[in-house]
Amino acid sequence: MDHPYGYIKDGKVFLKGFLGKPDREIGEVKEDEASTISYFEARFEQVKEKVEKLKADIQENQNKGSFLMKLIHLRDSLFATDALGDFIPLIEELNLQETYLNEIIQANRTKNLEVKKGLILEAEAMKNDTDWKETAEKFKDLKLRWIKTGPVDKEIHEEIETQFNEAVQTFFENRRHFFEGLALQAEENIKVYEALVVQAREAHDLPDAKMAFEISKRIQKEWKEAGKVPAEKRQPLWDEFSKLNNRIFSRFKRTMNPGPQMHPREVVRKIEQMVEELKKMAHQPSSRAITERAKAIQEDWKKLPPRKPKEANLPARSYQFFMDIVFEKAFLERLAHGKYPDFDDKPLTDQNQIKSAILKDLLHRDQGELQTMQENSDNFRVQTPDFEMMMRKKLSGLKRKVDVKNYILKQLSPR
Repeated sequence: MDHPYGYIKDGKVFLKGFLGKPDREIGEVKEDEASTISYFEARFEQVKEKVEKLKADIQENQNKGSFLMKLIHLRDSLFATDALGDFIPLIEELNLQETYLNEIIQANRTKNLEVKKGLILEAEAMKNDTDWKETAEKFKDLKLRWIKTGPVDKEIHEEIETQFNEAVQTFFENRRHFFEGLALQAEENIKVYEALVVQAREAHDLPDAKMAFEISKRIQKEWKEAGKVPAEKRQPLWDEFSKLNNRIFSRFKRTMNPGPQMHPREVVRKIEQMVEELKKMAHQPSSRAITERAKAIQEDWKKLPPRKPKEANLPARSYQFFMDIVFEKAFLERLAHGKYPDFDDKPLTDQNQIKSAILKDLLHRDQGELQTMQENSDNFRVQTPDFEMMMRKKLSGLKRKVDVKNYILKQLSPR
């Protein structure tokens, strides 16, 4: 059975060759020749619809160039489609559409090239700027505009990409080198600040108040002349440095203006009175009145002679111990209220359990710090009496913090 574009031979269906292609078998007769021919004609109509749809899509969409590969794949598929019909007009139509798309793509690529050349000029003009923050934002915007701009001809794609990227990289490399230099300088400056803090500690522990004061004046001047470092690294060092120098100045001032002299027995008696009052306060529930009274006792302590008799050593340690208990209990009270807004409404047993839990966490931290200090004290030890004295004071202070918390925990334990 013959067909304008094919034929049936020996139960096989053939498509006649076109555009230089030979005849090609596309199927076989299933039921009868007429229905078979109709089946393959219907398949050709489906192919025509695909071509028409693609043509309509190209006309309706703005980004016409995006259809080029789809067109090429469709055209190539026509040479292998199992259908009966005139493929030549379809292929010619697709060829016309390809020419149309290529003209649009070429025009777009010419336009894209002009846009990208402008972006390269912008990048070149900014690449040596040193306003790092503002220019970095401009470069981010520039890179976004570059990405959004379509492609250019393949022959010059690599060349203009390289030009743009080199300008961008020049700026960001300059910025990196600048901040690396700042970071290195900051590390050196931090070492200066750390060394000044060590000198402040050593001066603070010197027995000679006048010598300590002279060292304090010198190192404060050096501090002002030291270079810049990040605030988050400088602040902790400054906090300790200023606190030590304030204490040095206060001691020097007391030494220069000792105030009225007191008999040693009178000094011991006053300290014992303070200890007795503090001991009672340490066994009472924390309150604002107790805290204020403890601060008043601290002021009375400052009025005592700086150099105290040997007989005052033991009561002085008791003074510090019970004073710490009063303020530790006040601190514990604040933590408990901060964690539980309804703390005052809870039964006393629950309040004590809450305080005990908080205190145990604080105690665990202090015990860890004390253990680390004890284990490492030999490594830090140097052959200077002042440093040895500082280490002993630090260890003593840590032990007292642990003892204070254990003392309060015992008070909170159910009897």
